Amino acid sequence: MDRKQHWDSVYTTRAETEVSWFQDNPALSLALIQNSGIAHDAALIDIGGGASRLADALLAEGYGNLAVLDIAAAALEKSRTRLGEAASRIDWIVADITQWQPTRAYRLWHDRAVFHFLTEPSDRAAYKRALLAGTGAGSQIIIASFAPDGPERCSGLPVTRYSPQSLQTELGADFVLQESRHEEHRTPGGNLQHFQFSRFARL
Repeated sequence: MDRKQHWDSVYTTRAETEVSWFQDNPALSLALIQNSGIAHDAALIDIGGGASRLADALLAEGYGNLAVLDIAAAALEKSRTRLGEAASRIDWIVADITQWQPTRAYRLWHDRAVFHFLTEPSDRAAYKRALLAGTGAGSQIIIASFAPDGPERCSGLPVTRYSPQSLQTELGADFVLQESRHEEHRTPGGNLQHFQFSRFARL
């Protein structure tokens, strides 16, 4: 099963509130976005945002220039259905980030779902090409991943765990760490997972 088939299967066979990464309130992501200082009309993209509730929270806070990218069309459809008429205010993009070519630059790039699944160097290099093409000088980048003491697998797949410092090394000198946070995420099943959230500025 390839990457797209895997995630389409996840979102067609399981409710969005049952997957381990579900958050009813994406408070830390929202706090870091607010800390970035971007204007409410600045272009913002959520990578792997699928069925996440972050888009709902951003719309409620007055952010109005939003895009959500996910490899799984089924995940995006769950968000469209949940948001109803408000879904028309969001640019929904079905794409594999390792093959995607951005057509615009975003002032803020948020990813709580994708980067730590890219265990192959070639996939991380492709992600970084998209990141460089989809941001510009001064853009803010927020990437969350499993922390060094987090799970080694998720959704049946291996992951790469990061500290803020190792993530900085992975992204390279074009990106400067601005702040980082640790999160203990309680899954719907009651398990505790350790995440790190890091916000970078692009030079």
